[in-house]
Amino acid sequence: MQLAPSVHAWQRVLAGHPDTPLPLAAHAEVDPTGTAVTTAGFARDVLRDCIGVEDRLREVLHASLRPYQVRGVSWLAQTAEASTGAVLADEMGLGKTLQAIGLLCLRASEGPQLIVCPTSLVSNWAHEIGRFAPSLTVSTGTLEHAPATAGSVTVISYARLRLNSGHLREQHWTTAVFDEAQALKNPRTQLARAARDVDAGARIALTGTPIENGLDDLWAILRVVAPALFPHKAVFRRRFTRAVNDGDTEALQRLRVAVAPVVLARTKSRVAAALPAKISNPVLVDLTEEQARLYDDHLADIEGDGFGRGIERHGRILATLTRLKQICNHPALVTGDDGLLAGRSGKLDVCTDLLDENLRTGAATLVFTQYRDTGELLVRHIAEQLGVDAPFFHGGLPAARRNELVADFQAGRGGDVMVMSLKAGGVGLTLTRACDVIHFDRWWNPAVEAQASDRVHRIGQRRPVTVTTLTTATTVEEHIDSLHRRKSALGTHAGDTSALTEFTRLGDERLIDILRRGRESE
Repeated sequence: MQLAPSVHAWQRVLAGHPDTPLPLAAHAEVDPTGTAVTTAGFARDVLRDCIGVEDRLREVLHASLRPYQVRGVSWLAQTAEASTGAVLADEMGLGKTLQAIGLLCLRASEGPQLIVCPTSLVSNWAHEIGRFAPSLTVSTGTLEHAPATAGSVTVISYARLRLNSGHLREQHWTTAVFDEAQALKNPRTQLARAARDVDAGARIALTGTPIENGLDDLWAILRVVAPALFPHKAVFRRRFTRAVNDGDTEALQRLRVAVAPVVLARTKSRVAAALPAKISNPVLVDLTEEQARLYDDHLADIEGDGFGRGIERHGRILATLTRLKQICNHPALVTGDDGLLAGRSGKLDVCTDLLDENLRTGAATLVFTQYRDTGELLVRHIAEQLGVDAPFFHGGLPAARRNELVADFQAGRGGDVMVMSLKAGGVGLTLTRACDVIHFDRWWNPAVEAQASDRVHRIGQRRPVTVTTLTTATTVEEHIDSLHRRKSALGTHAGDTSALTEFTRLGDERLIDILRRGRESE
């Protein structure tokens, strides 16, 4: 089975050869086979116009852009004019939001503009526009009463887009920006259809992970912003996906050339070399006796009944994996008791030691978990053992409270530890006051973990960042970790798989064997 590369491997593929000064798009026509034919001069135009763009931005944008950000804004403006759509796929932390705001400033006089983003980022977008582009008029939340005039920017959530697609079709937008555009990776969803229906002169997708699982993710995003470039999924799969899956290096080059007209992807190592190092610190921990007993008992129950067939099978596998991962986090998550937490989970004890050291040295830390109940358990334990009232940032909080937590943490008012939901806190936020990240549990896709880590390792960070991943040995977590490492190693192969997808494809006997990871049943 071929596996997708890490998100950083895909950044290298899309960014091109490391000796290339800057991967600029070329104005292109597309032949019937889907291969882009570049037209000379466009890249030179972008570089030439950078000076003019910088002068214009200096008048309306209250920020000092780095040279690569100026080039990014110029590229967005040129590409929007040439092809109506673009994907800014800079690596997480390079300032895609600020570059998009620069574009909004350049196009403000042409008419109303729209931003669509995850619910948790609506207020953040409004705040950033008010901070960097106060001349723009910002409205959030609703469409019915939003101003639709030159200089206005409406910020809505993806949920609002899905529910109000009809109203959006009635309004023409000068620019539509889709932030965290990987949300559109399934082209058959109502959300993706609503995004394609938005009437806009230019569509801009912002994403640090244009390919989370496979090349179909990229095609779906291109289908929104540049539908004329690759109108047929079958053609895209035939020309690129299958060949790349088979390890065809020439297909990778053809892919880069084909998407170059509308995709700009740059890595930190190329344009922000001064960014401090990111240190990976994988830690393998053991189960306690209580955890081992619960883990093996649950496996024994499943082994006797099997996973069933069809939809029932998929559901039972997911439920089993979730329960086993919760046991790895802490026994209390499955037993329901509210007694003493310390000493019952190898992972929690190691996390406590790490936090204790960081508190003593003044290293602010983010702790990510995918589970709400785990986050609440961590907050309780940190208070009991370390005497610290750590806030818990999660999707159930009102937007205003989430914004307050981020502002307080960045300003040093919220203490040195914050627990965060992986999904709610893993995108769009800047938390550079922290220099340590702890992933308390393992997500199915390494790109999601990378997104969360880059809330800290991004422009504005002045200290080396340590990313600690806690993995419980001889459990499902160790298998997830091994899949992540294999994905990172296979930088020239792709396939539409995540750890969860691979689990559902296995037979019962093989799946049980993997979940036991060589452990002997009682």
